[in-house]
Amino acid sequence: MAEPESSNAALPKLWTRDFILIALINLIIFLGFQMLMPTLPFFVTYLGGSNAAAGLVIGVFAVSSVLIRPFAGKAIDTYGRKGVFLLGLVVFLMSVLAYHWLASIVVLMLFRFIHGLGWGASSTAAGTIAADVIPKKRLAEGMSFYGLASNLSMAIGPALGLYLIQRYSFGALFFSSASTVVLALLFALVIHYQKTPPNSAKVKASLFEKSAFRPSLIIFFVTMTYGAIVSFLALYAKELGIGNIGPFFTVYALTLIVVRPVFGKVADRRGYNIVMIPGLLAVLVTMILISKSQALGLLLTAAVIYGIGFGAVQPTLQAMAVQNVPFNRRGAANGTFYSAFDLGIGLGSGIWGTVAQFFGYSQMYLWAAVPAIIAFILYLTQGRQPRPQG
Repeated sequence: MAEPESSNAALPKLWTRDFILIALINLIIFLGFQMLMPTLPFFVTYLGGSNAAAGLVIGVFAVSSVLIRPFAGKAIDTYGRKGVFLLGLVVFLMSVLAYHWLASIVVLMLFRFIHGLGWGASSTAAGTIAADVIPKKRLAEGMSFYGLASNLSMAIGPALGLYLIQRYSFGALFFSSASTVVLALLFALVIHYQKTPPNSAKVKASLFEKSAFRPSLIIFFVTMTYGAIVSFLALYAKELGIGNIGPFFTVYALTLIVVRPVFGKVADRRGYNIVMIPGLLAVLVTMILISKSQALGLLLTAAVIYGIGFGAVQPTLQAMAVQNVPFNRRGAANGTFYSAFDLGIGLGSGIWGTVAQFFGYSQMYLWAAVPAIIAFILYLTQGRQPRPQG
């Protein structure tokens, strides 16, 4: 009987030069992204726009990033990782710099749309490059550490962005955000990129990767729950008389930072089911807890449980989406996965806003348990993969 692989010495090296570089780039570009998330609505107001206009400015970014991802994925597979990655970062950089000189909401929306294109292309390329440099036997663990960078940015970026506009100006905010992209570009120039196979440009291939559909469909329903949290939790907290809901997101981010590497190792060594099943149940329980919350204490408990659930589910599903995909289809697989991820948040936000308008926030969060149930059933019936293959 073959001995189980339990020794770390038998595993291929994860922390290579290129993996460290792409993880740092992910940290840096997400920091620049997160700095803008809570501050752009203030900029819209500064330009004379309404709350509705602020929502449109945020929404148009999500729309363009979803639209570009499948095309970016195909371009990554056809023409190579480097060109798409660098072009996406340059578009990202120029858009952020342009914000400082914009004077109308309409022009701001146009540049937000362009910004979303750069973000969608660069983040899809970065995820594909990460999949290239992570050893297959450590894919879930590697994706966990890779995604950890975005969680660190989530804990730091919003507070930093708000500090910059309160202490200095919007110009300082946009310059700082752009500076992170410049640093990312410098790191991106020295990565060793795997070469695209010859004649790839002549191969006809679909925009979406069929083998990534199942994990992508599951993450779509999971991120519908995230849409409910990120879009409406502050309003729900205000209704409950909770003045500052910021600790929820801090606790959530810190929980992700702690659990993601642990769950990644467990998934690689003991199989995906042992991580996915309790993770999906944790997402479900979170929605029910939030719907029943009346005070900050229970909401913070929900933040921990959601961090555990999302930290288990998201990197594991991303590993499943790219693990058994050929090199020349990894971009399409990442494009498929990230499109479903973004679409779940965007569509979920729209649906939950309508539900909240008619039934209130408490009932809305109870209804938000439904996509978690669907994701759980889909995984049990369609998506199960007991052990990493390869």
